[in-house]
Amino acid sequence: MSAQPSTTVEPLFQARGIVKRFGHVTALSGADFDLYPGEVLAVIGDNGAGKSTLIKVLSGALHPDEGDIRLDGEVVTFKTPLDARRAGIETVYQDLAVAPALDIASNLFLGRELRRGGPLGQVLRMLDKREMRREATRALAELNIDVQSVRSAVQDLSGGQRQGVAVARAAAWGRRVVIMDEPTAALGVKETAQVVELIKRVRERGLPVILISHDMPHVFELADRIHIMRLGKRAAVVTPQSHTMQEAVAIMTGATAA
Repeated sequence: MSAQPSTTVEPLFQARGIVKRFGHVTALSGADFDLYPGEVLAVIGDNGAGKSTLIKVLSGALHPDEGDIRLDGEVVTFKTPLDARRAGIETVYQDLAVAPALDIASNLFLGRELRRGGPLGQVLRMLDKREMRREATRALAELNIDVQSVRSAVQDLSGGQRQGVAVARAAAWGRRVVIMDEPTAALGVKETAQVVELIKRVRERGLPVILISHDMPHVFELADRIHIMRLGKRAAVVTPQSHTMQEAVAIMTGATAA
């Protein structure tokens, strides 16, 4: 069973026939994937279903053995995560991939630091910290992320605030797609609620979000469509309107056919 937008809008990001093998183990066996503009697409699946491998292929962390990936209808090849980032696809990893000892502004510009104009930047390679702080403040404000100062070290932030910094970085640089891998894992109730609101605000900005999550209540609260993985393939795509949580889990576990 497949749930697609009723309009004639084409997928922004898609994959067809993705196969990924690790020796004698086939993690993906012809997986398909479609992400439409402006939606939150949740990806769910039991352990070993292939969802993590699929996301790693889509984000450039793994190269598929077979199949193709298309962005805006054009075939793309991501050999590394940097290739995906250059294409406008940002990933918020479960471990956040932040530098705790650095301040918030430095983390937002990690790997993309701004240099000062003239010889100071070109020859001495001095950073334009004032501009980075200004842009970091604006990026956090757009997503209503509450921090005392962008000069604060990330290690001094709460878990929810750290997640907010990682999400703000992805939203600031992700021109096409933001991928979030278990964004509420290991967070308390209050911090989880803050991250859920963050995801909603990212969608309101028009950025489509791929959400990998085991938290079914949040999946059904946030997702426009739900991509269900089973045995290395897409078993079904459902919506919170078409299926209950129990029905989605039944498809995921193989208790019922899609």
